[in-house]
Amino acid sequence: KHALLSKFNLNKIMSLELKNVEKKVGLETHIYQTNLKLEKNTINVLLGSTLAGKTTLMQIMAGLDKPTNGEIWFNDKNVTGVKVQKRNVSMVYQQFINYPNFNVYDNIASPLKITGISSDEIKQRVGKVAELLKLSEMLNKKPNELSGGQQQRASMARAIYSEPKIPLIDEPISNQDKNNKIEIIKIISDFTKDKEIVCILVSHEEINNISQVET
Repeated sequence: KHALLSKFNLNKIMSLELKNVEKKVGLETHIYQTNLKLEKNTINVLLGSTLAGKTTLMQIMAGLDKPTNGEIWFNDKNVTGVKVQKRNVSMVYQQFINYPNFNVYDNIASPLKITGISSDEIKQRVGKVAELLKLSEMLNKKPNELSGGQQQRASMARAIYSEPKIPLIDEPISNQDKNNKIEIIKIISDFTKDKEIVCILVSHEEINNISQVET
């Protein structure tokens, strides 16, 4: 089974390209030879069933895994051997990861607290992304006080709050109820449309459900 990629143009700016990328583990092929060029300012959806290779492909894009063959290019630069810390990417896993001893505010703020950015700017940016993801009333709560969908949004907020050039989000609507699914994708669309980034989502949802947010 293979993951299908669909693109939604946001008419803006940055590029990511996979050139002849393959991933093998022993005798098993996890990713067959893949060539992709993701255009500037698009939301890109990797669509496929379980074990189609979607998350593996995202990890290769992020630098969390290395391809057996092929190259990863960001903005016409070969970053295949570049560590994830230097790629300006963020990844939100389906099994969302929040720090249990931090409240929602500190979970969102944690990536930038070590960068020397002023506390006033951090507060402003946290407030903005919390409002975007409907977390403003929950900033003082701990992760175990949140629903699964709220925890996922907190994890997503932390990833996009640091304003990466390539946010990679694994199953962003998997823990949301039916009424929230399209809204979550629209939130991601609203966040990315004014920024020079490539956004990549993984989903097992039918593509016609996600395409309702195309702008």
